[in-house]
Amino acid sequence: MIKIDEKEFKFTFSRSSGAGGQNINKVNSKATLIWAIDDSISISSFVKERFKLKYKRFISDNLVIISSQKNRSQAQNIEDCKNKLHEYLSTVEFLPKKRRETKPTKGSVKKRLDSKKKKSLIKKMRRDNY
Repeated sequence: MIKIDEKEFKFTFSRSSGAGGQNINKVNSKATLIWAIDDSISISSFVKERFKLKYKRFISDNLVIISSQKNRSQAQNIEDCKNKLHEYLSTVEFLPKKRRETKPTKGSVKKRLDSKKKKSLIKKMRRDNY
């Protein structure tokens, strides 16, 4: 599990969109997490590179920007932003396993060829009748 120092995060707040009545018009509950990924000392350069490749949509000017307006509370939206970031980082923490090529089994090849012969026989019989 990757641990990132809280001091590396910067938060901005704004009004949420959508339904919510008077509360939405006066409370800045939407939280936006801003994290300078290149300046971070909490994660390795390999994880940084994999993150940048996989999550380009969250990166602007080498800043990771994640926002949340799911909850009515600013504190809950801050936690949601942090959880999202940790979830994304956990997907790129380890290198994916390389796929080893395998050959199809003799049984599967025979089954495929038999089904092709059966299909062609059905079509041939349709042709001869008309």
